[in-house]
Amino acid sequence: MPFVHLHVHSHYSLLDGLPKIDELVARAVELGSPAVALTDHGVLYGAVEFYQKATKAGIKPIIGVETYVARRTMQDKEPRIDERPFHLVLLATNLTGYRNLIALVTAAHLDGFYYRPRVDHDLLAKHSEGIIALSACLQGEVANAILGKINATPDEVVERYVKTFGKENYFLEVQSHPDIPDQVTVNAEVFKLAAKHGLKVVATNDVHYLRKDDAEIQDVLLAIQTKTTVDDPKRMSYKGIDVSMRSEAEMAEGFPDHPEILTNTLDIAERCNLTLELGKIQLPRFDVPDGKSAEAYLRELCETGLPKRYPGRENDQVVVDRLNYELSIIEKTGFAGYFLIVQDFVNWAKNNGVVVGPGRGSAAGSIVSYLTNITNVDPIAYDLLFERFLNPERISMPDIDLDFADVRRDDVLQYVAGKYGHDHVAQIITFGTMAARAAIRDVGRALGYPYSYCDRVAKLIPMFTTLQEALDTIPELKEIATQDEDAKRLLHTALRMEGVARHASVHACGVVITKDPLIMNVPVQHAGPDDDTIISQYSLHPIEDLGLLKMDFLGLRNLTVLEQTIEIVRKARGKVYDLDHLPLNDKKTFALLQAGHTTGVFQFESGGMRRYMKELKPTELEDLIAMGALYRPGPIEFIPDFIARKHGEQKVVYIHPKLEKSLAKTYGVAVYQEQIMELARDLAGFTLGEADVLRKAMGKKIAKLLKEQREKFIIGCVKNGIEKKTAEKIFDSHGTYHAAQAHG
Repeated sequence: MPFVHLHVHSHYSLLDGLPKIDELVARAVELGSPAVALTDHGVLYGAVEFYQKATKAGIKPIIGVETYVARRTMQDKEPRIDERPFHLVLLATNLTGYRNLIALVTAAHLDGFYYRPRVDHDLLAKHSEGIIALSACLQGEVANAILGKINATPDEVVERYVKTFGKENYFLEVQSHPDIPDQVTVNAEVFKLAAKHGLKVVATNDVHYLRKDDAEIQDVLLAIQTKTTVDDPKRMSYKGIDVSMRSEAEMAEGFPDHPEILTNTLDIAERCNLTLELGKIQLPRFDVPDGKSAEAYLRELCETGLPKRYPGRENDQVVVDRLNYELSIIEKTGFAGYFLIVQDFVNWAKNNGVVVGPGRGSAAGSIVSYLTNITNVDPIAYDLLFERFLNPERISMPDIDLDFADVRRDDVLQYVAGKYGHDHVAQIITFGTMAARAAIRDVGRALGYPYSYCDRVAKLIPMFTTLQEALDTIPELKEIATQDEDAKRLLHTALRMEGVARHASVHACGVVITKDPLIMNVPVQHAGPDDDTIISQYSLHPIEDLGLLKMDFLGLRNLTVLEQTIEIVRKARGKVYDLDHLPLNDKKTFALLQAGHTTGVFQFESGGMRRYMKELKPTELEDLIAMGALYRPGPIEFIPDFIARKHGEQKVVYIHPKLEKSLAKTYGVAVYQEQIMELARDLAGFTLGEADVLRKAMGKKIAKLLKEQREKFIIGCVKNGIEKKTAEKIFDSHGTYHAAQAHG
């Protein structure tokens, strides 16, 4: 009978777990475990990612938490000697149980936090439905009662939990650690208690690392996170305790006289049948006036915006056709509410003196965004494509990045929270992970190595390079790794640490807005001990995967400077300037740009960009747009060609005449993603929806998908009378690397 791992911790604990979730799942597959429970300490950080990866690997994911139970009430925050909370393992059997876990974890953080996020017995009783509870390790309340460490008998403790969860949902827990006398004592008494109260016993093992030979590395991680060294005898440590992921045989060896406690884990696994509904869009409700549909109201707003954005061109067929096309796609995909939500808070911001950015990324390709004031970029004037923003052939939630003056960003967030409910809006958590250099320095400090030595080793690793890549390509690093024993230990340990979660913080711009109260889908917490900001416990991708609305509210200092400048000019000279109506061909402005005087100008202030400005000598807005797209890793190598061609110093040659239509404005250089989409349409007969799939394949460098798209592109070109060799050359020279990185 295969063993089910019921008690596992991941690196999301941010305290003592070494394995990353993908490694954890891979190890479970290797051991043949049919199910695995993820029970992080007091949090649900890894729940969604774990659910996805375990399900994909064919393993049943059991979502749980090892919660902290306050000794009295969770509101009691008076300091007392030896008053650490008890541990209790909770597992969700269904959606109700999962939501109760979210409620418990959220309350533990928002209301019960005192050194640790704590619940109490009253809260457990309110949220016990759909949950299986295990009595936990030596830090559990039952174990403490058995060892005489609290003023309650083991029978009293067990009866209290049975009353809360019911006999069928409360299991007593044993672990095999014969070298720990207290564990031996607890195990013996647990079997007696179980027989007396008619309860089942399960065997578990805390999993803080995957294999026994990871023990030393785990020990170093604990030293890093507790800011001690491995030589400190008083520090927290699991030395001498096997907390690896054990095989079925190893678990059976620990309890040869009680084989039923292993099969009991299967019973629990069979009862845990949580299904998370992923990918179903859950937009917040937007109150539409006069009982209109969201689609009708969005059309009304767009038609109101037509004479303002296109004075005298309201009936222009190009404009009208584009609007009708976009609205038809928006109605088909069900995203009218999304646009209404965004335009509402953007217009609130603009009407309340908050400077808002003109629009960035793919949203600028939407005339609906333009007409409703979400963006200030005319997509028709700049040949921007709607399909890059919302692809009718591969539907996914639109993604609009919004820039606000940084000192007013919180005002916009408060407006959104006031409109949809403070319990429906939260900022999003992000997890910082150990990069290669940081891993070297942290490991070295924990091992007690001199800082100067670790710093010298760390500096051998190029920025943005993984440690393994550095070991493979840097001869000096490879040499010390083979000849210096200290360096060998340092590098070997750091390799295992790289990528492990280091800390949690607030994402710079991510905000989640939910249809139902947050705790129906997302656990939340405070941003920090002294920061009452509410943040989700799920990061960006899990939020999106759950179908929740994720918005990027970026606070930009540059916009604040513009806002303050306008106010200074108004007070000093009595002139009022509207940022949305400044001339885009001002000669004095271009003279400053040509001279490289761009300090403080967003995306144009770096030394490299100032140098290129002097060489380019921009004369129109299109030059600036192109430079902003080219000045990034990859396409930056094409800047010299772009400049030379602008000044006629290099001839523009097209591989095929059909390229000129899309590439003429950028002197034959494929600068924008829209150009790649146009080429796919004009040369290979792609629809713009298909072209967007090609664009994404290039951007994400998905080898298999890119190969498929290349073949499709070449076949399409040949059908349109373009020679195969020419088609291959077009794809390879204008495609896969730089254009995918450049954003118009």
